[in-house]
Amino acid sequence: MPDPAESVEMQGALVRLRRTSGLPVVFGGLLNDPHRLRIAQVSGAQTAALHGLGISAGSGLGGKSIALSRPCAVTDYQESRHISHEYDAAVSAEGLRSVLAVPVVVRRRVRGVLYGALRRPVVLGDRVFDAAVSAARDVEQALVVRDEVQVLLASAREPVADSGCWEEVRQIHTELRALATQVTDPVLRDTILGVCGRLSGATVPAGPPAQAPARPTLAPRELDVLACVASGATNGATAERLGLRPETVKGYLRGAMRKLGAHTRLEAVVAARRAGLLP
Repeated sequence: MPDPAESVEMQGALVRLRRTSGLPVVFGGLLNDPHRLRIAQVSGAQTAALHGLGISAGSGLGGKSIALSRPCAVTDYQESRHISHEYDAAVSAEGLRSVLAVPVVVRRRVRGVLYGALRRPVVLGDRVFDAAVSAARDVEQALVVRDEVQVLLASAREPVADSGCWEEVRQIHTELRALATQVTDPVLRDTILGVCGRLSGATVPAGPPAQAPARPTLAPRELDVLACVASGATNGATAERLGLRPETVKGYLRGAMRKLGAHTRLEAVVAARRAGLLP
C-alpha cells in the first residue's frame, strides 16, 4: 500500500496542477503494486465516481500512461479509439471529455499518475502539458528524497559493530541532515532529525571516558553546515548540498565556530563531537 505521507505529496502536486493549468478537475494516485493504481485524491469533482477507482496497467488512459511510462491525452474520452473503455461509466458520470494523464516515474518505475480534465472536448495545449509534467516531477523528486531517507534511516538503526564503522555512521548523519532540509512532511522531517540526534548522542566505543563539556546551542542550519564540513565537504559543496549560497554557508560556519569557541573548521568539528552535537 502507498505510504500515507507519499499521498500527501501527490495531493500537494494536484493542488499546484489545478492552479497552474486552469484545469477544473484534477485527480490521481499512487500504485498499489507495479500494475495497479488507485485514484485516492480528487479535486474539482462533482460526484464520487472517480474516487477509489482502480486502474490497471494498459487499461483506459491512465493505464496506457502506466504501460508506456509517458504522458497520454485524448480530446474526447468517450469517442477515442486510442484507449480501452473499461472506465467509461465513471468518466461519464463526472462529465469529463478532454483528459490527460502524466506518470510519476522514479528510477524508471511508474509510481503514480496525475490526471487533469475538462468537461468539454478541446485540444489541450502545451501550457497544460507543461504544468502537468512539472507537477509530476515535483512528486518524483519528493519520492526520490523519501526513498533515500528510508534507506539511510534503516542503516542508521543498525548497530555499530566496531569503531571501523564509525565513519559510515558519520556519513549517514551528514546525508540525513541534508535530506531533512528537502522534506516537506513535518512528521518525517522530525523523525529524521530525531535519528540524527540519537547518532550525535552516541559515543565512539574506544578510548577512556571523559566528562562531556557543556553543550552549546547551534541553530539547525549551523549544525547542517557543520555536519557537511565534518564529512570533508568544501563550502561550495556544502552550499550545493543544502541549497544555499556559498556566502551563506560561510556565515553559518562562522556562527558555529564562535559558539563552539573554535578558531578553525577542524576545531569546530572536534568541539561539536565532544559536545555530542555530531557523531
